[in-house]
Amino acid sequence: MNKVLTSPSSMGQVGPQPFEMLKDAGYEVINNPYGRKLTEAEVIELAKECIGIVAGVEPLTPTVMDALPDLKCISRVGVGMDSVDLDYAKKKGIVVVNTPDGPTRGVAELTLAMTLSMLRKIPQADAALKQKQWKKQIGNLILDKKIGVIGLGRIGRMVTELFRGLKNPVIGFDLYPDEVWAKENGVELASFEEVLKSADIVTLHIPGNADKTPVISKKEFDLMKDGSFLVNIARGGVVDEEALYNALTSGKLSSAAVDVFSKEPYDGKLCELENIILTPHLGSYASEGKLQMEIDACQNLIDVLKK
Repeated sequence: MNKVLTSPSSMGQVGPQPFEMLKDAGYEVINNPYGRKLTEAEVIELAKECIGIVAGVEPLTPTVMDALPDLKCISRVGVGMDSVDLDYAKKKGIVVVNTPDGPTRGVAELTLAMTLSMLRKIPQADAALKQKQWKKQIGNLILDKKIGVIGLGRIGRMVTELFRGLKNPVIGFDLYPDEVWAKENGVELASFEEVLKSADIVTLHIPGNADKTPVISKKEFDLMKDGSFLVNIARGGVVDEEALYNALTSGKLSSAAVDVFSKEPYDGKLCELENIILTPHLGSYASEGKLQMEIDACQNLIDVLKK
């Protein structure tokens, strides 16, 4: 029987359908037994006889691919391909697919939730009360705040539509903007620098630089309004974490909300700050969207391997 590795540590937690699909299609399923992201060596050991991998964010490098001679398909649960060497996979004849629509709604809703929580200081109020401290936090309204959306792909567009639904003005930047969509949705298109300068709240929805350098560092923070807010639910490394720490401690930023980090699990000094909301890469972790994403990834794998 052909074997398939399902590597995401949370695979199947919402429901068993993804595993059932693979078994019904005639595959023996090898699941991640570690409850965390796999290392190169662990991927090689678990997938040594596999023809397919339903992949998370484990490193799928040339070393891994060379050690898996039977591998024909990598089907990513999610959108990002940072962990897969796409050029080498192509050279090896390994088909790589993903689920671009799966996390869109979950990430967009989390962006809105993080923004409202950040403005009204809900996590801080909750933490104080659980310490038996009746401390009323003075926050801010979202009313009339200009939202700057960096990256107007699937997620950025949905984020924009949610904020426009609240009547917020939105200014956006994208390398390849859809001007028709922007006009229909009342979005002002501007340069990257202009968005940073004019937005009250900046939210990031970009894949990051190819060379892994930060998109937002001290220079970009200096451009932003004093007392503005930042949301990063894009990629770890998109924001320079040291520069973010300095912007938060100096008062340049009022607050930030971050779901992704350059090194995960994260335990750095941003954890010491009160004016930041930190979540452990929860963007797609809404049960409905997560299950559909896993189903889509398994179906993509089955479709590729049928050919």
